[in-house]
Amino acid sequence: MSDAKLNFSLVSPARELFSGQVDHVIAPGSEGEFGVLPNHAPFMSTLRSGRVRIIDGNEVHRYFVHGGFADVTPEGLTILAEEAIRLEDLNEEGIREAITKAEIARSQAGDDKVAQFKAEGDIQRLKAQLEALSEAHH
Repeated sequence: MSDAKLNFSLVSPARELFSGQVDHVIAPGSEGEFGVLPNHAPFMSTLRSGRVRIIDGNEVHRYFVHGGFADVTPEGLTILAEEAIRLEDLNEEGIREAITKAEIARSQAGDDKVAQFKAEGDIQRLKAQLEALSEAHH
């Protein structure tokens, strides 16, 4: 086993959530989950909503990401996410309440296609957060 480490950054529009040298990162690519180790061949992938797992020795950091892309270069891996939240910061009860509110907003949107679309997007994102939380507990 080599002592090589992967340079990794997880960035959202608000801030950089993680930056450091790690052993392995697993991310939710649009074509399926993928893992990146040190010295991985360069590639780029869009992301779907789901969990990013950052593995460094015995430590595992878990984040929920929504949208964005992953870029693997000879220098390392950068994930630029539209939204990124530490899984520990997600609250299942709060997410369920937000889903209920979004479903009410969707039902009250009437003919307002923009409001319907936004509410539907919120519902899908929130359900993906619930799924990421339930996977983290297994």
